[in-house]
Amino acid sequence: MAESDPSQQRPARPTCIAPAFTFLQKILSHAPNTTPLLAFLFIFFVSALTLLILTALALSVTVLGFILFTPLVLFTSPIWLPGCTLLFLTAAGFLLACGFGGAVAAGSTWLFRYFWDMHPPGSNRVGSARTRIYDTASHVKDYVGYLQSKVRDVAPGA
Repeated sequence: MAESDPSQQRPARPTCIAPAFTFLQKILSHAPNTTPLLAFLFIFFVSALTLLILTALALSVTVLGFILFTPLVLFTSPIWLPGCTLLFLTAAGFLLACGFGGAVAAGSTWLFRYFWDMHPPGSNRVGSARTRIYDTASHVKDYVGYLQSKVRDVAPGA
């Protein structure tokens, strides 16, 4: 009677197949669903194919455009070359004038601030440059006087 009571029975011993089956179920439960992966691959390949077709179409239109418009460009090149040259020179002159105008404005502003003693950047270097120029001029003047005295010693009548 003790054997017929279900609460007293021992659990059945697992067979060799059961642990492998549960391990496989655990792995599959953590595996990603293949439907989103297939949807992504489908969208990827469709978009790649679309871009490839658009690239081929753009390249074909470009080549056909070169083929069709090259004679037109060659026949009208005597008009294009002087026109583009004139346009380039006009734009370069305008940019050059703007650059010189900006440089003159910046220099004028700096000079105004310097003469009104507002200490613009670099004004301390102007004083030292002035001193160096004065010192160099005085050294040259002294050296010229020295050379003249040497010339008088060598050639007293000169």
